[in-house]
Amino acid sequence: LYWTPVPVPSALRFLFPKFHGDPILLQFALRVLEHHPVSVTFFYVPQVVQALRSDELGYAERFIFETSKISQLFCHQIIWNMKANKYRGDDAEEPDPMKPELDRLVDMIVESLSGDAQDFYNREFSFFDEVTSISGKLKPFIKASKPEKKAKIDEEMAKIKVDPGVYLPSNPDGVVVDIKRKSGRPLQSHAKAPFMATFKVRRERNKHNAATGGREEYDTWQSAIFKVGDDCRQDVLALQIIAMHKNIFNSLGLDLLVTPYRVTATGPGCGVIDVIPNATSRDEMGRAKINDLQSFFVMKYGPLDSPEFQKARGNFVQSMAAYSLLCYIVQIKDRHNGNIMIDGRGCITHIDFGFLFDIGPGGVKFEPNSFKLSHEMVVLMGGKDSVGFRQFRELTVKAFLAARPYAHSIVDTAALMLAAEFPSFKGEGTLERLKLRFRLDLSEKKAAEFMMAIIDNACENKRSIVYDEFQRMTNGASPPLSSSPRTVLARSSLCSSLTILALFLAGIPYVR
Repeated sequence: LYWTPVPVPSALRFLFPKFHGDPILLQFALRVLEHHPVSVTFFYVPQVVQALRSDELGYAERFIFETSKISQLFCHQIIWNMKANKYRGDDAEEPDPMKPELDRLVDMIVESLSGDAQDFYNREFSFFDEVTSISGKLKPFIKASKPEKKAKIDEEMAKIKVDPGVYLPSNPDGVVVDIKRKSGRPLQSHAKAPFMATFKVRRERNKHNAATGGREEYDTWQSAIFKVGDDCRQDVLALQIIAMHKNIFNSLGLDLLVTPYRVTATGPGCGVIDVIPNATSRDEMGRAKINDLQSFFVMKYGPLDSPEFQKARGNFVQSMAAYSLLCYIVQIKDRHNGNIMIDGRGCITHIDFGFLFDIGPGGVKFEPNSFKLSHEMVVLMGGKDSVGFRQFRELTVKAFLAARPYAHSIVDTAALMLAAEFPSFKGEGTLERLKLRFRLDLSEKKAAEFMMAIIDNACENKRSIVYDEFQRMTNGASPPLSSSPRTVLARSSLCSSLTILALFLAGIPYVR
């Protein structure tokens, strides 16, 4: 009897209680996991760790231990993830039930290291601990001025030694060769001490000259945010799902642009987050008195009819279609202007995934169930009757139809994290609603019509308009300065925005 290998999430499912520890399925799961290259299972490290929760016969432990011997990078990533799962929540005060098992397995893996592997582990973890310890040293300065915080970061950054071969946990494909010692920057936080720093990372790529072939090294500056007291594991899951969609789109040759930046949870309530290079948030544009997205694009890329502007607008349309689908499928909320970025190519990128699936800020989902499609976004694409907007609609529908055949794999990836009890999970119902959003019950034609209706619902939705205004009033997030008549109406009276929000919070319906 020979069973064809299945995707990693499907194999991991057989290690969970649902299949009652069936010995044949357990052996099949282990064989499949060993069949896949480490580079594939590497992507699913968070799910592999969750399999330890019900690992009575030790199949998941055996796989982790043996694979850690094969790949040093897998070894490091699995240790960081196990450390991140020892406690729950941002404050990391509640021990996870599997903490004793994680402690034992981490010790077992570390004690098994020897020679070069042990030296590499010691160098890497010493380097990273030095960098992240800066957050702890900043805590006495939380109420200090930014220049004082900056001076403390610079002082600590000057002490860090860059040993050969060390890397950022979020960038295992590159080696840190230097640090921009004066790049440290304190980030805004009421009770925590996150900071940003920039590192010179050396990577490899194929040579541009096809005739000579081979590989070449190149250096880039990579900024990263280091957080302590902030559980990043939910962000990791969101970015996994985003990356899965990117792979789907690329495999089908769709003109869709997705930028899944990297986040790695490295300890209880700790993590490192890559900074998207050459990107500006919509909030920063507003604070710089840039009226709207189109004004920003004209200022950055040139007149509307210039090739540079047209190229950037095309990139915006292609990325907007991809992220619109993702915001709908994953129900990414809290989409205020501080969480929406435009990169150097003109692509839109979403950041900060603290509110997914079944939760929204304040415990309610005030934003539309579709996605954010504001007036200025439509204007940048050329208006509702333009070629650009029609292309956006077509690409969003294509993205939806492309993702549907992979719905089970995407749902499985999320399901494997259910026992981690992220705030966004509301039991099995969350997974059922995630699957339902793919509308597998519809024919392809009906599914396309369904997605067109979702786009219509999103277009200048009043809930998005009011949410932007609410964010501006409460947090100072800058809304678009040039808006549709609806926005002007919402902004004309502070009371009108608060009234609509109050009605919603009270459970009183209003016309959308």
